[in-house]
Amino acid sequence: MTEALFLPNGGRAPLSSVPFLSFQGFRKAIVEGVDAGGRLVALFGSQEEGVRLYGVLAWKDRALLSVVSTRIEGRYPSLTPTVPQAHLFEREIAELWEIEPTDHPWLKPVRFASPCGKVENSKRCGEADFFSIAGEEIHEVAVGPVHAGIIEPGHFRFQCHGETVHHLEILLGYQHRGIEKALLGGPDKRSLGYMETLAGDTTIGHGSAYCRIYEALTDTPVPARAQALRGIALELERIANHIGDLGALAGDVGFLPTMSYCGRIRGDVLNLTGQICGSRFGRRLLIPGGVRYDLDEEQVEKIRKGLKRAVQEAEEAVGLLWKSSSVLARFEGTGALSREVAEEIGLVGVAARACGIETDVRSDFPYDIYQFFNIPTVTWHTGDVFARAFVRSQEIRRSAEFVLGLLESLPTGEILAPAGGSLQERQLVLSLVEGWRGEIFHGAVTDRNGRFSCYKVVDPSFHNWFGLALALRNRQISDFPLCNKSFNLSYCGHDL
Repeated sequence: MTEALFLPNGGRAPLSSVPFLSFQGFRKAIVEGVDAGGRLVALFGSQEEGVRLYGVLAWKDRALLSVVSTRIEGRYPSLTPTVPQAHLFEREIAELWEIEPTDHPWLKPVRFASPCGKVENSKRCGEADFFSIAGEEIHEVAVGPVHAGIIEPGHFRFQCHGETVHHLEILLGYQHRGIEKALLGGPDKRSLGYMETLAGDTTIGHGSAYCRIYEALTDTPVPARAQALRGIALELERIANHIGDLGALAGDVGFLPTMSYCGRIRGDVLNLTGQICGSRFGRRLLIPGGVRYDLDEEQVEKIRKGLKRAVQEAEEAVGLLWKSSSVLARFEGTGALSREVAEEIGLVGVAARACGIETDVRSDFPYDIYQFFNIPTVTWHTGDVFARAFVRSQEIRRSAEFVLGLLESLPTGEILAPAGGSLQERQLVLSLVEGWRGEIFHGAVTDRNGRFSCYKVVDPSFHNWFGLALALRNRQISDFPLCNKSFNLSYCGHDL
């Protein structure tokens, strides 16, 4: 990757400094980079006198991101057969830019526009050419997109022999809201609102990634106290969602004590975020340059006591799972993925750590408060439902220790920096944040006026949905609800 531009997390650089390679050079840089230990974080196009394709790799050993670019038009040789991590990115590029990656193994719509923009092959929402298996005893089971309860829309199609799933195809895109397109021409007063509702359970995660983009473009420093408050809010978001997931997993196997307790405890943790800013999901807490709300001593004490109580109760409730042989019988070995498969397809977050991959933006690409305080990375090796549950349970404890430590020694000073300079023109900015599901990527390109000409968001779910599909192979179809909940991926985070 000697031809690549290397940037720190949250770094920016003039577009003119981003290597502009021939496609052969671009392909070589990506393939050799992945072979050398890099991971494909993002692959996206930008309208710049044609379509300029950017490839971003993460280098854990250097705590840096590398980026290369090329120009594509019409058709180009697909990267996916060599770099499987590119498969969904290339499908998205085909859909958005009418550019076909030839020899792509499964070129299908991501969000229901036709591949390569061919009007004669356009599909309505929910129409697609599904993979099928032939045979007298093969049967097909279609689930969704409308589901019971409040689950978001998504279609799951199983190819089964008896109860055994040989192939699961997942089709999303039913609630595509065009957020990336709406951000063009920004930033403006609506931009942060889009980020906070991009995936509603990840308000702080996506909001933080966006604020860091804006701060890099305007050279705005963030006060130490504001960094600490952002870190507290992000970890409370993680704790609340992990507790909720563990309760939901208990419910999927009919273990009602843990389900009932965790549902209530999750609400208690959400209320702690409400103590900070008035919103249980953290809406309007973040603002470029810092945060809108401070904590006084009384609030700090309430949050400290409330968090200690909630975590203790959560450990007791979740501990019941590990003592139940019937629960362990359903968790262990179900929906297992090997480390090799997880690395090949580029899993991130809890799903990757459950396969033994030690990956976490907070320690691998430290930013803000995480540059000064380390949260040990939790991993497990079995890659199954048990592993994904166990990693969550341990991350609750680690995040709580981090928050309690910050509350004991909050930095003094301001919570909002004065506005920085004007938005920098013709720049590229890259931002990573460890959301509660995993790695969040935001990338922005600015035009000659310093406005967004391209804004790319990669929610962790974009990487991980294919992992769920592979976890069901050669499993019983009755395992699907449990496997699905153990990943707990975002539909709206995928449908941008």
